[in-house]
Amino acid sequence: MEERIAKTIVSGFSEKLRSSLDVDAALVGAGPSGLICGAELARDGYRVAIFERKLAPGGGVWGGAMLQNEIVFQPELAGLLDEYGIRVNRTADGLLRADSVETAAALIYRATHAGARVFNAVTVEDVVFKDNAVRGVVINWTPVLARGLHVDPLMVLARATLDATGHDAALTARAAAKAGVRLQTPSGGLMGEKPMWAEAGEVATVENTREVYPGLFVSGMAANAVFGAPRMGPIFGGMFRSGQRAAKLIRARLENARGSD
Repeated sequence: MEERIAKTIVSGFSEKLRSSLDVDAALVGAGPSGLICGAELARDGYRVAIFERKLAPGGGVWGGAMLQNEIVFQPELAGLLDEYGIRVNRTADGLLRADSVETAAALIYRATHAGARVFNAVTVEDVVFKDNAVRGVVINWTPVLARGLHVDPLMVLARATLDATGHDAALTARAAAKAGVRLQTPSGGLMGEKPMWAEAGEVATVENTREVYPGLFVSGMAANAVFGAPRMGPIFGGMFRSGQRAAKLIRARLENARGSD
């Protein structure tokens, strides 16, 4: 029995990884914007791999605010939350309150059941850069990098790559530093996240979700970090809409590329 268990796990993971080494979209960061983007693209039949450096996908949703595991949405998100199976309570002032654990679990379930492959405890440490475009990502085990072990990575080719890494926009920062690229921002580089301003941050998160270099898109707090917009704290409507917008933009790029083949 022990041997059969081990063989089943190894063969299953090997096939999952092998089939994810050349994908339509590589999404870096399994927070809300990355998971929603992955769910929507996979639902449309695209091959999607999501890489999350932590053990648990879900990003900043799990902890709520100061470990109070409740989060907030704007009332106009009610339809989308219902679509994802996330139950809410409407507060006296009109906001929607949701359980953060249920929200994270619902997002993970939706993405994986749509067909997105999620790889946890995997860090994207670099991009594949060819012909002045981002063409994929370079991955390694998070514990390997945490211990500073000299272990070479693997490469994943992708027709579109999404930086959904959060506040530090780690992937975009790495691409800009190593490839010396000029991003499609007013400064040509990362502008840095601004302090808290919930209303402005919510709007900016969606507006800043865009392609910042050929093949490289940004969403969620990574988008605000790239374009110098405020953070917004434990309100998540902008994050959800950012994931939807990222999926729309990536879908358009993939369709245009397919049409030119």
